[in-house]
Amino acid sequence: MANPIGPLTSGDEWFQHQIVDTVAVVGTSDLAWTEKVCAMAMAKDGSLQLGFGLGKYTNRNVMDAYCGVSRGREQTTVRMSRRLSDAPELLGGGPIRYEIVEPLKKIRFVLEPNDTQPIAFDWLFESIIPPMVEERTHNRSMFRVASELVRYHQIGTCSGWVEVDGVRTEMNPDTWVSTRDHSWGVRYDVGEPPTDMEPQRGLDGGQFQFFWSPILMERPDGSHYGLFFNVAKTVLPGFLQKNVTAIIEETDGSVTHMADVDQDFTYDTSNRRLKGGKILATMSDGSARNFEVEVLGDTGFHLGAGLYFGWNGHHHGEWRGELNVEGERIADCTEPETARKLHQIRDTTVRITDPIGGGVGYGNMQPIVVGAWPELGLTAESSFM
Repeated sequence: MANPIGPLTSGDEWFQHQIVDTVAVVGTSDLAWTEKVCAMAMAKDGSLQLGFGLGKYTNRNVMDAYCGVSRGREQTTVRMSRRLSDAPELLGGGPIRYEIVEPLKKIRFVLEPNDTQPIAFDWLFESIIPPMVEERTHNRSMFRVASELVRYHQIGTCSGWVEVDGVRTEMNPDTWVSTRDHSWGVRYDVGEPPTDMEPQRGLDGGQFQFFWSPILMERPDGSHYGLFFNVAKTVLPGFLQKNVTAIIEETDGSVTHMADVDQDFTYDTSNRRLKGGKILATMSDGSARNFEVEVLGDTGFHLGAGLYFGWNGHHHGEWRGELNVEGERIADCTEPETARKLHQIRDTTVRITDPIGGGVGYGNMQPIVVGAWPELGLTAESSFM
């Protein structure tokens, strides 16, 4: 055919086409086009946390995924990469599966028993808060739009089980919480960094602080609400940029916006792990609303082992063959050298106290702090992403 059409799949029966092609085809040829989900489930006592990620890279003909268990300082991860066209509608591969049980309400995450690592799980996410669309991500690198994507997140509970070294732990909604997000668009850090382009500029001595966090809160009467924070601050000579998305989410879908957010956090100076602190919010009416942040020990899955910012020379969407399954167990993720290999971004397990709202909650916080912050005891020499 002079102008070929994409392959037909069962999705073409539905009235959901957005471009003049089959639903298997996306509206851009950019190799960084990605559709991705990321989820976590955690015990409220901080003893265990599960991580899950799945990525579809249509223009690369790749699907990849990771599953992991964080237990204190220890982290165990299983990764999968496969050729997408072998099963374009299968959400997963190898021992990893993602199942949509009830759209926007119930999602199942599965890691089957495998020969790679002695971990397995089957957890069902059930929403407490309706999904919330976040602000669009839009970044430019000179003349190119380097990232353009949308994302929604959702806060809930979970049930199921997890096995580590043959020991099974039951998960139930009273003692576990779960969060997830789903994004699509042209994404940053997909594939190996190109070697025939001008190198990307870093912060050049600047400073950067970031945290992303969805939290399930519970009031004394047993009712729930959610907190969500996405706060980024970049400081360069003669330049300051701050982006804040912060909302209180109710179970009926209504939201209350925070006008501004600052953080008063402390970090471990050896590995830049979050130690705790306060979130200082200004509400839309000008009133103050502060939140106490308690880190629940060392448990917290490092997303670097799921290829965020790269891991052992490999990256999201990279071609690894028809099917590749691999993984590792890291005994101590807090060691400074290991932390730098894993990168900072991790699903830190936290408990949040909201004195004004009356709630106490649990969830994951993904913090990054780059550059020298003398007031925090962080030097330029100790900085890493």
